Amino acid sequence: MIKTIGIVGSGQMGSGIAHVAAQNGFDVIISDVSDERVEEGFSHIAKNLDRMIQKEKISESDKELVLSRIQKTTHLQLMEEAQLVVEAASENVETKLALFEELEEITHEDTILATNTSSISITKIANATKRPDKVIGMHFMNPVPVMKLIEVVKGHLTSEQTYKAILEVSEKMGKTVVTAQDFPGFLVNRVLCPYINEAFFALESGIASAEDIDLAMKLGTNVPMGPLTLADFIGLDTVLSILEVLQRGLGDDKYRPSPLLRRYVDAGCLGRKVGRGVFHYE
Repeated sequence: MIKTIGIVGSGQMGSGIAHVAAQNGFDVIISDVSDERVEEGFSHIAKNLDRMIQKEKISESDKELVLSRIQKTTHLQLMEEAQLVVEAASENVETKLALFEELEEITHEDTILATNTSSISITKIANATKRPDKVIGMHFMNPVPVMKLIEVVKGHLTSEQTYKAILEVSEKMGKTVVTAQDFPGFLVNRVLCPYINEAFFALESGIASAEDIDLAMKLGTNVPMGPLTLADFIGLDTVLSILEVLQRGLGDDKYRPSPLLRRYVDAGCLGRKVGRGVFHYE
């Protein structure tokens, strides 16, 4: 039975996963490469819980209970205490492969190793370990405490036992699961990122302003936010990385990233997380 969940990476996704896991009764170990990063992630969780208190969804004592379940560390070795480890590091294949090699050495042979990758092959990541049957994809949506979906992705050798254990954990976290096959981009980003990319091509071509592109899609298709705002929310660097994975993995130029998107990333305009992307943020 999974009681303790390790989270590798304390950024927006890692801290969100830790928040949801701890709020739903799991003990959590969250790690990152520095004390500063871990503290930033923990502070982010605390602020999100404060918002929930203001909305009268939880009490102050609920907040303290959630935070008490989270252990902070910069030592990956502590992941040996977990029955499930979720990797939420940067969307870089070499980083992930190195982490999974290390996690395999640290954790018990029965520990499930999951990755929050939004596009990289689960099978390839699993092949970096000697227990690919215990490796699986758990693609949480951002922001994790708000979004109900987890996209679960089985690698070529992921066992049915591992898959069922992850379904049980996901349900306990209050999430809804869709199961996707291990193809580049899986399901959500296979559909979403070309849509966002086309919005950048439209902006680049001068068809309409960024504001009008987003307004047209919001009012014309009844989505909560336009594609360019959504790209800023996801992170333009992340969108670019996913499109590159799609183009490389599927060998189809229809996934070719917009030069304008690439220019934004090269300029460091990565979206809300840095205060500036297609739009400016306070």
